[in-house]
Amino acid sequence: MFEKEKVDSIIARINLLTTNSQPVWGKMSVSQMLSHCCVSYELVYENNHPKPKGIKKWLLKKFVKPIVVSEKPYKNNSRTAPEFIIVAEKDFDVEKKRLIEYIIKTQTLGEAYFDHLESHAFGKLTVREWNTLFSKHLEHHLKQFGV
Repeated sequence: MFEKEKVDSIIARINLLTTNSQPVWGKMSVSQMLSHCCVSYELVYENNHPKPKGIKKWLLKKFVKPIVVSEKPYKNNSRTAPEFIIVAEKDFDVEKKRLIEYIIKTQTLGEAYFDHLESHAFGKLTVREWNTLFSKHLEHHLKQFGV
């Protein structure tokens, strides 16, 4: 997510989505999916989600982090954290624009910004772990909507 070519490719795929795009699996609408994908970036750039503490943080670091930062793709219909559950319908254009802006911001800030940056729930992550966290999640949901 730090290389312009990769970012351009992802944005091109996002731009293939329309308000009529249907999921191959799952229940989210395309606008909910875009909003859902924004949460990964909100956890970095915004202060609108409470940070896990105590045993919850320990459990996330011990059991969830290895799944999130591994190269192994997510399974279809995998469970997700409460922060990522989008129930309300969202405005497609707003969420698409927001996601693209977050992706560009991440690429622009670059690897140096993310090197050992503290994540919301997993502690400090390496550049590779951040890259995997962002790209794997986007890949999962872009495939979910066939782009």
